[in-house]
Order: sequence, then structure tokens, then C-alpha cells
Amino acid sequence: MPDIPSAFSELVQGFLAWVELEKGLSTNTVCGYENDLAQCALFLKKKKVSGWEAVQPQHISKWAASLSKDGFAVASLARRMSALRSFTRYLQNEEGWSADFMELISSPRLSRTLPGTLTIDEVSRLLSAPRSDHPRGLRDRALLELCYSSGLRVSELCGLSLQAMDLDNGFIRVFGKGSKERIVPVGETALAAVRDYVEHGRGAFLKSHSGSDLFLSNRGKAISRKMFWVLIKQYARAAGIDKSVKPHMLRHCFATHLLAGGADLRAIQEMMGHADISTTQIYASVEQERLVEEHTFYHPRNRKAG
Repeated sequence: MPDIPSAFSELVQGFLAWVELEKGLSTNTVCGYENDLAQCALFLKKKKVSGWEAVQPQHISKWAASLSKDGFAVASLARRMSALRSFTRYLQNEEGWSADFMELISSPRLSRTLPGTLTIDEVSRLLSAPRSDHPRGLRDRALLELCYSSGLRVSELCGLSLQAMDLDNGFIRVFGKGSKERIVPVGETALAAVRDYVEHGRGAFLKSHSGSDLFLSNRGKAISRKMFWVLIKQYARAAGIDKSVKPHMLRHCFATHLLAGGADLRAIQEMMGHADISTTQIYASVEQERLVEEHTFYHPRNRKAG
């Protein structure tokens, strides 16, 4: 637990309890808030600020400048400013404060990097790479098919239980960020792969201590994110894919391929568990970029056409 100066600690602890119990945020998110606020509080103490009540916008500007000078990336600065904004909203809404020392502070502008994707042919080769005559291959094929079919986050995929799958009706019950529940449809091909694994592969991984986790490692425990990372790299090489393939890329493929097929952006947002539509809109940018490339290459009046 970070060492928060006593003059700043009480309000921070109240905020952390509120976001965890009232807002239902994950442990990782709460710890992130705690680390960011503790870092800010330590800086303020060094500047002889007596407590949060005495904080002025110039204090926060100086802290941000010191972080930038120390080499913190723009994304790290933006995250810390976001944590402070959430904290001051709590102070206003829950503690009755009228002042907001973040009101005049602007966050660093992030340049959004378009997510890398695979073509439909590359995805097909990747999903066909695991062997179908071995329990490990059945598991890995089900993992890859389900990831691409449902757009789950890697942590959600690795944390699935048998009870979360409704194989008869074709959907998964997922608890995503902030423990928010959502229902995600699963395609027939992925359902068939999961059924095949459950009926003919999962038993090979069961141990006396195994629980109800869907995807098991050789030790009989839930497969880890690190292991999934290793597996997808291995199968990408076997499929002859030259791109740097990462687990999250199948989630990106899920969204961009749905969008290219005519799916509604709001529906994709709901399936992916995005709280804000702006997060989903980045996939529209990927599709627009692809269309521009297609036009550039194929249009007969374009000078770059082959």
C-alpha cells in the first residue's frame, strides 16, 4: 500500500472505498487510483501544501510538469490527471466541496493508435493451426475460435467458467471491467469448437484440485494470460503470419470484421463491453483506413493503381 501523507490520507481512503463499494470498480483500478493519488500527495507535501483543501490549480500544473520532466509518457500523465478528476468529482458530489482544483487543468492530448488487425484469410489460417486430434489442440482451437467469435478481453476469456457458457442457446455471460455483466453471442463454429473441447479434451487437463474453469492448463488450473500470449504467438508462426500477433488482436479483428460486414457500431459497443461509444469508434477509423487503401490501389483513375 502506498505511503500517503496523513494530511491527505483520510479523503483518499474515503474515495477508494467509494469507487470500490459504490461504483464496483476492479481491484486493479482501485490500486491504480491509490498509487496516482499517493504520488500526487507526496509531491504536494514537499511543496508545503497542508492538505487537499489547500490545493490550487498551479500546484497540479507543477506536478504535471515535474512528471513530464522525469520522462513520463503522455498516456501516464493523462491517466494521473484522470484519477485526480475522478477524485475531485467525488469531493464535490459526496463530500460537498464547492471548489475544484482540476477545473482549469487540461489533460495531455493522446494520439490514438489504430489497433493492428489480421485479414479474414489470416484469421482463418490462425484458427486452423491447432491440431484437432489432441486435447491440447482442441483446447487451443476452442480458445482462439471463442476469442474471435465473441470479442472477449483476454482476462475475460481466461477467467470463463463452465457455468458462463450456454452452449444450447449460443451465448456467454461475461463479467467485464468493474464487474459489469453482459451477454455476448457466440457463433456456431466457435460453439462447435468449445463443445468438442469440453467433451473430448478438457478431461485430459482435469486434476483433483481443478475447479469449474473452462480452459485449463496442464496443471489443472485456469489458463493464464501469459500462456495465451505464448500460444497465439506459436500458432501465428505455424500459420505463416508475419505480423506481430498478440492476444488482443483477435478482439480487434472481431470488431473490425463485424463493422466491415455491416454490423451496427452500438451493437459492437455492447458486445465488447465498452462504456463509451468513442472507444468503439476507433474501429470505424480502421475500416475507413482500409477503404482508402482499397480505393488507392484499385480505382482505375488513381495514379497509384496497379
